[in-house]
Amino acid sequence: MSSAWLLPEHIADVLPSQARRIEELRRELLDMARSYGCELVMPPLIEHLESLLSGAGHASGLKTFKLVDQLSGRTLGLRADMTPQAARIDAHLLNRQGVTRLCYCGPVAHTRPDGFHTSREPLQFGVEVYGHAGLEADLEVQDLALDALRRAGLKGLVLDLGDARLLQGLLDGRQLSPEALAALSAKDVTTLRELTADLPSATRDALCALTRLYGGLEVLEQAKALLPDHALIRAALADLAWLHGHLEAVHPEVKLGFDLADLTGYAYYSGVRFGVYAAGSPDAILRGGRYDEVGAVFGRRRPAVGFSLDLKAIVSLGAQTPFAAAVRAPWGEDATLRAAVRDLRQQGHTVVCVLPGHEHEGDEFECDRELVRGGSGWELRPL
Repeated sequence: MSSAWLLPEHIADVLPSQARRIEELRRELLDMARSYGCELVMPPLIEHLESLLSGAGHASGLKTFKLVDQLSGRTLGLRADMTPQAARIDAHLLNRQGVTRLCYCGPVAHTRPDGFHTSREPLQFGVEVYGHAGLEADLEVQDLALDALRRAGLKGLVLDLGDARLLQGLLDGRQLSPEALAALSAKDVTTLRELTADLPSATRDALCALTRLYGGLEVLEQAKALLPDHALIRAALADLAWLHGHLEAVHPEVKLGFDLADLTGYAYYSGVRFGVYAAGSPDAILRGGRYDEVGAVFGRRRPAVGFSLDLKAIVSLGAQTPFAAAVRAPWGEDATLRAAVRDLRQQGHTVVCVLPGHEHEGDEFECDRELVRGGSGWELRPL
């Protein structure tokens, strides 16, 4: 029999110092998003399942916790991703004609973890830009994403670019089985050839060539030579080159690359997609891209581009923050002491009162000053 205090697998408490850093970063990122013109939305934690999974696909359905509404008897879902909710808000509640920039931050729940060391309860921060089909919106979202990671203090950032239109153009209306898509993403050429035996040889050769197209800017030239001359492929390669040029000029500290066989979210993205990696994490810490079909299931197809990240994971990768400076004060009933403590707190100081019989044992504050009685009343003195 398990202990009552043990939590489910991949679920964890967040303790004081990390919780404070997460909250501080949440506020900072929301303020930063506002500086880009983003408006904050707070979608509900639960929705009717059919609304929550509209257009989300099989994978999201498997990751969504389901429960029965005791009021209506209908099946509810605990959100696993806030992007479809933001799309519903844009399509039905705001219903604007121009550009809408939305941001959000809240918990989501997954029935299964994305990786061995990942949480099933991420704190998802995200940004969505609706209403503009041009690359300007893609670039704005990528700038914002890199700015967010910079605010979090992460180093060694690598941004990988790809585009869903490359495979669409290469297949030209044909379909690949899930197993073939997995082999392509894993760059398993032998299995890929076996699973695409029914395709024209030129298409099979191009699919296999796609597995070798990862690296720096030279990849785009190689792609022009190895992939079919298709309108979707030409447009994708031109867009990737344009974005690379602008990102390189503004973010010289970020290593830029391409992985044209990366199919993460292939059924979801409709154009440019990107992932960002950081030192200390083998997996992408942020993913985003263009998903113009996201609002179609809500009856309003709008251009859309955005990204999301897990604040908990981001904080775990960042540098340890120093203890917050604080004032140590005695506890007492003296009215002048209590007034002095209130005054310091109103000025923005953290004041930790030592309760009778205890010494301060918190691990989040470093008391570097002390409130003591002096000749003219209560005074601050360095410790």
